[in-house]
Amino acid sequence: MTADESQGFLEDDANIRRLCALGEVSRAGYYRHFGPHAPAREDADLRDLIQREALAHRHYGYRRVTQALRRQGLIVNAKRVLRLMREDNLLSLRAKPFAPRTTDSRHGLAIRPNLARSLRPSGLDQLWVADITYVRLAEDFVYLAVVIDAFSRKVVGWALAGHLEASLALEALDRALAARQPPPESLIHHSDRGVQYACSDYVERLEARKIAISMSRPGNPYDNAKAESFMKTLKTEEVNGKAYANIEDARRRIGAFIETIYNRQRLHSALGYKPPVEFEAELRPVAPTLNQDEALSLN
Repeated sequence: MTADESQGFLEDDANIRRLCALGEVSRAGYYRHFGPHAPAREDADLRDLIQREALAHRHYGYRRVTQALRRQGLIVNAKRVLRLMREDNLLSLRAKPFAPRTTDSRHGLAIRPNLARSLRPSGLDQLWVADITYVRLAEDFVYLAVVIDAFSRKVVGWALAGHLEASLALEALDRALAARQPPPESLIHHSDRGVQYACSDYVERLEARKIAISMSRPGNPYDNAKAESFMKTLKTEEVNGKAYANIEDARRRIGAFIETIYNRQRLHSALGYKPPVEFEAELRPVAPTLNQDEALSLN
């Protein structure tokens, strides 16, 4: 480039900066406007795929749609997906969460300290979180109890009944124990301070398996955030807008959502946009660490 060409280039760049300032647009936006654009056919093909994902997963936002497309082998930018979804009005369905009162902590039973407050699990079956929510039927209410692995977000046990007695929470716990078989003294069970979790039957079941018991601080839902997050997802993506005919219908459809959609298909951002079952399957088993006496005995 000659000196004259260099001078002309600098003047043109200065003029562009001045015009962008007057028009209140960024220089990057200016160059992007006059730069190469994706052909219309390419946008149309991508739109078709986005619409298919949005229809199959009507609660997915643009981030999950982007990850779903990438899992199909496409190289696609999240901002482009967002733009196309906005243009096509493919907005994910969202409802304002509603939290009915399902916890009765006004009892004289023993309250356990919060062991999970600063715990970050590094593997499966180190921390389970449990919670209960309500589900509305056509003319009644039923209640769902869940137990979730905090590391993989997988629902490892659940139960649904027409009451809030301790047997509801116990059924979900027994299913989790049967499915996972956690070794003694390896697991913390965290819940709120509800009577279902503080009662003697529930505590004895945990203590018999040598599972440490942890409970949230009073009036602090953030202590059980992973369970609360699942309940919000359940209400938003399955329960809200549905009309369950009776408890059997609710059990069948909610069970299908938990076992098939949530555990096996739904992409979880905290898991690198993988379903819990896939995430668990990819985990490598960690060899147990020997203590000093065991190591010496092998020599």
